[in-house]
Amino acid sequence: MSRSMDFQGKRVWVTGAAQGIGYQTALSFLESGAEVIGLDKQFTSGEYPFRTQLLDITDAADTARVCQQLLAEHPTLDVLVNGAGILRMGATDEISDADWQACLAVNAGGAFNLFRHTLPVFRRQRYGAIVSIASNAAHVPRIGMSAYCASKAALRSLCMTVGLEMAPFGVRCNLVSPGSTDTPMQRGMWTSAEAEQRTIAGFPDQFKLGIPLGKIAQPQEIADAVLFLASDLASHITMQDIVIDGGATLSA
Repeated sequence: MSRSMDFQGKRVWVTGAAQGIGYQTALSFLESGAEVIGLDKQFTSGEYPFRTQLLDITDAADTARVCQQLLAEHPTLDVLVNGAGILRMGATDEISDADWQACLAVNAGGAFNLFRHTLPVFRRQRYGAIVSIASNAAHVPRIGMSAYCASKAALRSLCMTVGLEMAPFGVRCNLVSPGSTDTPMQRGMWTSAEAEQRTIAGFPDQFKLGIPLGKIAQPQEIADAVLFLASDLASHITMQDIVIDGGATLSA
């Protein structure tokens, strides 16, 4: 059997599919032949080329309802991508309770809620791939980003544990950890025309290195790695975390 990134006939769920990396990932799976269901709290960009399903991944009851509905329609799942994520910033002793809880609820809790209903499916099938989108912030500290860093580190640890639990069933669980990427989340952090170049150059006063490759990532570059990890080409790869940040974290 040939090994490729052809997902013809595969069923793929992608959370956070309304925009940014999640959207590009869902689109890339669709273009590779997959039957894609994009899940998000809201879809605001009009028509989407893949099927969309409203879901608040922080709501355990809503997640149970949607998963049961989708699995009743089609009882198998080939790929799960945990792509939903939010950013809340603030010094550790100043960030609000709401922002701290929101980061943990979306970035780590959302994946947990999906796992509760999809892992039994993967285990029964004895096949499948899970790819979660973490962040290079899970690998290195960032001033003013304690909630985000902690939540992405929690996601990373959760997924490594899931990978260990599911390995005996032939189910692979990996992560990609992007750095600065051209998404609405990233652009929301920029307050001037020079912000992109400043990000590339780095912020020494914040102990944040620049980007050795000299550019911001594009969502497609992250999506390509997600598809690789979900594909037959990565059939012996599990519990790995690929940092995609142009070298910004060096060896972290």
